[in-house]
Amino acid sequence: MPRRVTLPSADDLFRPTTQQDQTPSRPVSAVPDPGRAPEQGPETDDQATRRSSGRVRHDEKMTVYVTADELLELEHARLSLRRHQGLAVDRGRLVREAIAIALADLDVNGEDSVLVQRLTTG
Repeated sequence: MPRRVTLPSADDLFRPTTQQDQTPSRPVSAVPDPGRAPEQGPETDDQATRRSSGRVRHDEKMTVYVTADELLELEHARLSLRRHQGLAVDRGRLVREAIAIALADLDVNGEDSVLVQRLTTG
């Protein structure tokens, strides 16, 4: 019986080994609505600093089914970010950032958020 050495994967070698500060480095701005004045009201700290988890080990998993066209659009966006902005991100990170932006917009704008508008129209 041959003996094989099991080596750690690249993710294990390059993952953070210390507990990082959970405070996001910069707030995520909500998607602005050009025809609407900014909301007058106090923002909670959570609303101003909503951010995706970024590049950390994720313990939870969610499966999302998309059409072939949606997957191609997502991949096109990923490649466009790499080509034009020099950002090498994977699809998962791209989706987590989009979710953080949508949730921040929902927190700030409530019923006038882009998410509510899109979900109620179609």
